[in-house]
Amino acid sequence: MIPDFHVYTYQVELLADTRTRFVQEATRNSADYLKTLAAEAEAADVTCQTLCVIHDHPYAAIIQAAQDKDCDLIVMASHGRRGLQGVLIGSETNKVLTHSSIPVLVYR
Repeated sequence: MIPDFHVYTYQVELLADTRTRFVQEATRNSADYLKTLAAEAEAADVTCQTLCVIHDHPYAAIIQAAQDKDCDLIVMASHGRRGLQGVLIGSETNKVLTHSSIPVLVYR
């Protein structure tokens, strides 16, 4: 999930293509990453579908995607990171755990 693009500025004319470029780059990076994961799943003979969504609230997009696909389980990595990055990653995982009616498995 890609968080939506937000910029606050007084010079709006400078932002003409910034959001478009952000979306293009983020989508391209996500597609490359998901392609690698799908290839690894295929090599392990595991069925895999990938999805990339741009959303302000990644936890909500994760839950919505799981509901749309009729998933029985949401699996998320905790990454075990520390500091601010660990707090941010943990907070999205915590939000999925808190808001999802679908069971969530968190692994390290």
